[in-house]
Order: sequence, then C-alpha cells, then structure tokens
Amino acid sequence: MTASSTESRRRRLIVNADDFGQSEGINAGIIQCHEHGVVTSASLMVCWPCALAAAEYARAAPTLSVGLHVDLGEWIHRSGEWVPLYTRAATDDPAAVRAEIMRQFETFHRLIGCGPTHIDSHQHVHGHDPARAVVAEIGGRLGVPIRESSERVTYLGGFYGQTRTGDELDDVITVKHLVAMLETVREGTTEIGCHPGLRKDAPGMYFAQRDQEVRVLCDPRVRAAIDVGGIDLISFFDIASSESLHPLTWR
Repeated sequence: MTASSTESRRRRLIVNADDFGQSEGINAGIIQCHEHGVVTSASLMVCWPCALAAAEYARAAPTLSVGLHVDLGEWIHRSGEWVPLYTRAATDDPAAVRAEIMRQFETFHRLIGCGPTHIDSHQHVHGHDPARAVVAEIGGRLGVPIRESSERVTYLGGFYGQTRTGDELDDVITVKHLVAMLETVREGTTEIGCHPGLRKDAPGMYFAQRDQEVRVLCDPRVRAAIDVGGIDLISFFDIASSESLHPLTWR
C-alpha cells in the first residue's frame, strides 16, 4: 500500500475559522481557538483594517494555515428581502469581479508573504459565476483546495447558529452538536467551517453566536472526542502544494 493510499484511509480533520481580519474581536476569537482549542486554519478577509494584525499573527504562527476568504460584499435579510450591507464589486459584472478577486489575491500575498493554502469566500459567493470561474482558475494554478469544489476535501458547514435568513438555530453551537458532527467524519480529509469571535464587534447578522462558538471550540470535550475517535487534526499546510507557498505571478 502506498503512502498516499494509507493517508486517504485516515480520518483527517481541518477546523477552519472564516472572517479572519474582519474585526479585532474576530481576530481575538480565532487566535484563542487556535491556541486553546481545535482551530487549525483560518480564511483571511484582506480588505478590512484588522487584516494586517491578523496577518502579523499568522506569519508568526507556523501551525495556522491561512487561506483567502474572497470578499465581494455582504447581504443581510431585512423585512423579507436581501439588502447589501456593503459591496466591493457588482457580482454580475465579470470584469469587475475578476479585477477585485485578483486585487485581493495580490493583497493576500503582500500581507502574508506567500499564496493562500486554500480558497473560500464570504457568503459563498464563489459558488456562482462569474466569481466561481475566477476562483477556479486561480485555485487550479495554485493547486489549492477550493471549498465545496475540491475532491481532496469534504466540507461540513453545519456548525452555524443561524438559518440562511438569520433566524437563530437552537442547540447547534453546542459541544453535543459538534461532537455529533465529528462522528460523521469519514476517511480522507474533512473541513469543518466555523466563525468564532469575541466582543460582539462583527458586522452583519452573525455576531452574538461567535462568542458561543469560542466556548465550544475551546471546550476540552471537543478535543477529547477528536482523539478518542482516532481523527488526525491537521491544517491545510498538510495538503497544500508547493506552488501555494510562492508569489502570485500572473494577471
């Protein structure tokens, strides 16, 4: 049996925190969950003022893999309709979307000093064209996983305390629920997404649940369940290609 086939038979888990750099409180929550909990990876929002502080921490934390959280805007649900909280590019304009995503990749490299270990996006905008095509092109060139598009990584997004329209979900951000999710992790590599944060300073609809996520992700019962289940807790560093660690050289 080859090393790669043996690896594929292992149950490997990446716990990735989204929105790194969006606020001081989010940075603090992610750092706490990395140092005292089970977070092994983060996705950086490069356009926010706190992105520099997040990048400085990441450069000094060799065990935290960092990917790009493509940010084209945020929409919130009010009075039965979606309204923009902010936008960075018209999501139906291919040229504007491509220019903005490329700008964010270049900013990522300037902040971190290398390419991302993975790619995902704020409110899953990369799941639809034209953003999908641009992210697929860049991810293919870098050889890094793209959330929900990679054959190498299965994504589990059930650790989230709201419905799509912002209604609270009871009993989701709990140790019991997260441990139950761990029991569904299969052979190969799985990513569980999370959104920890402190201080309730996050913009948008999702802020009160972030503190609760920190408590759960740092609860020793979660780490014990990973160990007892024979799951290898890894980061995207363990599956990233060498190309992702080099500068971006195309336009």
